[in-house]
Amino acid sequence: MDRSEIDDVDRSTQRMGFFLVPHFSMMALSSVTEPLRAANRMSGRPLYSWHLISVDGEPVSSSSGFSLLPEFAITSSPELSHLFVVASIGVEHYRNAQVFDFLRRYAAMGIALGGISLGTAILARAGLLEGRRCTIHWEALKELGNEFPTLDVTRDLYCIDGDRMTCSGGTAAIDMMLDLIARQHGNQLAAEVADQFIHTRMRTAQESQKMAIQWRYRVEDRRIVNGITLMEQNIERPIPMKTIASLVGISPRQFERMWLKHFNVGPAQFYLELRLKAAQKLLRESTWSLLDIAMQCGFASPSHLGRCYKQFFERTPGQERAASGTP
Repeated sequence: MDRSEIDDVDRSTQRMGFFLVPHFSMMALSSVTEPLRAANRMSGRPLYSWHLISVDGEPVSSSSGFSLLPEFAITSSPELSHLFVVASIGVEHYRNAQVFDFLRRYAAMGIALGGISLGTAILARAGLLEGRRCTIHWEALKELGNEFPTLDVTRDLYCIDGDRMTCSGGTAAIDMMLDLIARQHGNQLAAEVADQFIHTRMRTAQESQKMAIQWRYRVEDRRIVNGITLMEQNIERPIPMKTIASLVGISPRQFERMWLKHFNVGPAQFYLELRLKAAQKLLRESTWSLLDIAMQCGFASPSHLGRCYKQFFERTPGQERAASGTP
């Protein structure tokens, strides 16, 4: 909606503001705004309006390269009922005192605040999530917990804790907005909105962010599922294969044979590849040092990471980072 339309909106309309952080996720923004549009259409009433905000009112580029022109700068933002911070990759060093003050002003007025994907981290840095349950994209869960050890960070798809709303991003924003629509205007309207997006099941807040392991890897054996779960949960401090085999209830020899049958590689190599792929993501999407990445992914040193990385990906971590354009 543009500025000329704002004064014409019915006073009962919920005005939703979306503060765009550079490299925000277009998927997340669409997922959080499109249900509002559909709610208006299905109800035949202007239940919601939505307004984009940036630091200076200038265009903001998404992570996919598209630029959007906001209606407002933070110094001229309108009266709102909800304000969401929409962010994605590249916010590990985002510290903007003006933005933090802007968010705190709305919080002081009792406005509901939300974080979409990595927007949760920005709310936390503004001091606006203390004493609240919150969630963030699964790739950033550990980092948020390390940065704010007193926060109650969950692995939930989304969290609504009083006037704080956070979600893991992507299509999880659809589920969070459907929950909000249901609370404000009833389950029937929320179901009609879900149907518009062929969203055949409204997921609950507590559901897992990641696709179930059995679907990702197309395995049904519960012992393999449990083994992969243990590996994924212990990237930073790898645990021995004998320990994993014991925890899933089989001998190391059986464990090895079972893994070779399903994946054509042994469990130790599978585990190493998980850790290398985690390192690859950090090289492409963060500015962490090679030492930090090596430590986060369970390698003894940058040189240890480098040897394994080159053997698997056929290029060095430095070449990976240069190719991705990450500083």
